[in-house]
Amino acid sequence: MIEDKNDNNDVSAVEKIKLRSNFLRGTIVEGLKDPLTGAIADDDTALIKFHGSYQQDDRDLRNERRKQKLEPLFQFMIRVRVPGGICSPQQWLEMDRLANTYANKTLKLTTRQAYQFHGVLKRNLKQTIKEVNDALLDTIAACGDVNRNVMCNPNPTLSPVHAEVHEWVAKISAHLTPQTGAYHEIWLDKKRVAGGPQQEEEPIYGKTYLPRKFKMGVAIPPYNDVDVYSQDIGLIAIEADGKLAGFNVVVGGGLGMTHNVRETYPRVGDVIGFCKPDQVIQACEEIVKIQRDYGDRKERAHARLKYTIDDRGVEWFKQELNQRLGWDLEQARPFAFKQNADVYGWLQGIDGKWNRVLFIQNGRVFDTDAYPMMTGLREIAKVHKGDFRLTPNQNLMICGVAEEDKAQMDALLKEYRLGEADQQSAMRLHSMACVAFPTCGLAMAESERYLPSLLTKIEALLDEYGLRDAPITIRMTGCPNGCARPYLAEIAFVGKAPGIYNMYLGAGYHGQRLNRLYKPSLKEEQILEELAPILKDYAEHREADEHFGDFVIRKGYVDEVKEGRLFHEGLEVL
Repeated sequence: MIEDKNDNNDVSAVEKIKLRSNFLRGTIVEGLKDPLTGAIADDDTALIKFHGSYQQDDRDLRNERRKQKLEPLFQFMIRVRVPGGICSPQQWLEMDRLANTYANKTLKLTTRQAYQFHGVLKRNLKQTIKEVNDALLDTIAACGDVNRNVMCNPNPTLSPVHAEVHEWVAKISAHLTPQTGAYHEIWLDKKRVAGGPQQEEEPIYGKTYLPRKFKMGVAIPPYNDVDVYSQDIGLIAIEADGKLAGFNVVVGGGLGMTHNVRETYPRVGDVIGFCKPDQVIQACEEIVKIQRDYGDRKERAHARLKYTIDDRGVEWFKQELNQRLGWDLEQARPFAFKQNADVYGWLQGIDGKWNRVLFIQNGRVFDTDAYPMMTGLREIAKVHKGDFRLTPNQNLMICGVAEEDKAQMDALLKEYRLGEADQQSAMRLHSMACVAFPTCGLAMAESERYLPSLLTKIEALLDEYGLRDAPITIRMTGCPNGCARPYLAEIAFVGKAPGIYNMYLGAGYHGQRLNRLYKPSLKEEQILEELAPILKDYAEHREADEHFGDFVIRKGYVDEVKEGRLFHEGLEVL
């Protein structure tokens, strides 16, 4: 029997911070008032994540400020939860205003259907979060060791099942939101009830919350746009006779790892059974509680649910879950995925209204002289009568456009060149990148700022070999933590040092299979040299409807990864 790692007091420093934080309060209030530094206390940098913010600094200026004997230019990223990715035009306008008032005049759409502001100074942090709440959105649990934003296909009008699934997503998100009053006290000035100490309780999470972050996503076949196998809990909606029959339950996905540490690896989740809609909230809660009770609180690099399951076994997990539920999950029901990318252009919903997905490269909304994207979306929001939806692939969907309003929308899309956004190579439309430099403290290499130019050079190869319309997923991250889900891409680049990337090949186009390291530590010239003959081979020898990830495995460029624990098998260099 595996020893329970939580039976002793030998826990990580973060666990001790959480325990003495008084339910996530710490000294955040005092730190916000300190005018002598742009930072907050070290312990509070761990706690503020639970409130939806990360302390960062501008790494482009770090060395210069050090030479001038100045502290780093500390600033904060704020992440706004948008369960299922749906927001109103008024909320979009508010996010636009906040980005231009308090942040760096850009708005980031994340891979988890959330908004991010970058470059918020400490003196503006509280006001920004307050105004987010004024817009009827929030930042609580957008980061930290709790369940985060619950993802879902962003278009409820595709079918009645889509609409019903979105209702369950909202309920699950609300149910798993932390109950501490700290968020409302710190950011919204809600005071404790007078009359002495107030007893507080987190009925799901407990005093120290979860051992690490926890992610959930709901997929609606045939689309796996949420990358359901990458989630700690994945739910696959099952339709029967035009209605939602329930959900297949997937557990143990997760993509983060550490370079040169074989004990860390990405993992795709296991389908362990089926539950009915009225059972899904209980099932999610009990899965969270199992991770709360058995997750590793000593080694944070080993603290995700994927390791809990691999340490103890899938069968152990199923038995533990069924015992806690008081009923057994049913056998998983059949389903099929056909892709995990977005579908671009105009689509008509069951309500007769029109929806348009716009390609937002790497999710960054901003203006340039040549491409006034932020301005264009602002003008659309001023007249739009439907809503906006953030997709799991960092793109934006304009939804609920009536037939009589479609011409006006097309005119605005044309005026601001937004209608040209999806007239790109299929590879670019299947691309994603994490933020990386200059704001992410974990970044080892460029990602968001570099992938577009690398893609331009790869597109020259695609054009040469007649592959411009071939749908190949490609993703880049500045470090191995997996924020842009690189290990589920048919081609992926993971940063190791400035200008140097590990190159991975062979993931499943449906998001069902991990890729594998093809070549380590490549510079741009080497990347192009390595890709050229493989793309040429694919163009000349692929079988009918054969995806690139399947092709490179069939031709022996990389071996198929059967399970996460074998991700590094046979590799000398990580």
